[in-house]
Amino acid sequence: MKKISFTLNGEPVEIYAEPVEMLVDVLRDKLALTGTKIGCRAGDCGACTVIVNGRAVNSCLTPMGKVAGATVETIEGVGTPDHLHPVQQAMVDNGAVQCGFCFPGMVMSSKALLDQNPNPDSRAIRTALAGNICRCTGYTKIEEAVAHAAHQCCGKGGCHD
Repeated sequence: MKKISFTLNGEPVEIYAEPVEMLVDVLRDKLALTGTKIGCRAGDCGACTVIVNGRAVNSCLTPMGKVAGATVETIEGVGTPDHLHPVQQAMVDNGAVQCGFCFPGMVMSSKALLDQNPNPDSRAIRTALAGNICRCTGYTKIEEAVAHAAHQCCGKGGCHD
């Protein structure tokens, strides 16, 4: 075990973990942040997507050794039940949420896109969401929700809440 320090949802964290332990397991099992879902454990489904240093990553493929000194954002750090993040609100408003299993990963991929590109075209949105699988909604409403979030807030100076 090694002490690994990083910033998690804006707060400094120090945790003992094996450097080869996957971030998703540490988030869920050691930090009780269960919003990040475990799907395929192969980086194919996107259910475990979090943002590390501004980039959407599969936490099931991210060893803790790569997180040392990094800034990590999870779904728990995005909005609150009383004040949803603009991406979350757009997903709700556009009927893009069904069972909710893929939702945290979709939100995190969308947020990472809009943080980097506040005015994405449909191709950029599809590319950003390409690593996220949704078996319930299809992708049209999700893509529309991301475009809606960009138009409503993100294009006006940022989608940082």
